[in-house]
Amino acid sequence: MRISKAFTLLLASLLFTVIASSKTSHANPPVFPNPVLYLSSTEPFSQGGKDYIRYVYDVDNKAAYPDAMFAPAPALPPCGKNANSSRTWVDFFDQSGKRLYGFCALGKAGDLRGIWFALEESVVPPSWVYIELNDRQTNTKYKSNLADTVF
Repeated sequence: MRISKAFTLLLASLLFTVIASSKTSHANPPVFPNPVLYLSSTEPFSQGGKDYIRYVYDVDNKAAYPDAMFAPAPALPPCGKNANSSRTWVDFFDQSGKRLYGFCALGKAGDLRGIWFALEESVVPPSWVYIELNDRQTNTKYKSNLADTVF
């Protein structure tokens, strides 16, 4: 009886050890805050005989993102012909979710200062816009607040 009890206890301990050691530690990707977007300036410019307004934005908490998020990522799908596009792409959307413009080759988090979209001068801009940072390596999207298009 004692041998059977000891054997059962040993078997249970062994099973527990095997189960505990077989669990591999999968580190979750770091979670960063959502971007805080704000309008920093507007700039008129002309191109191809048309007049435009460039709406220039900054991300107030850009320092919260590591530069590695914007490093070239040749192992990920290219952006058009750019095979060294960045790991994280940035897209502008209007308040209804219509994509306005995007950036796929920012080189560092500091480049979030000066992101922009442009509309022809005669086009009324949407009331608000937001951006999404799409970290293609971790398949994580970070959506900003709605930011004004006027001061």
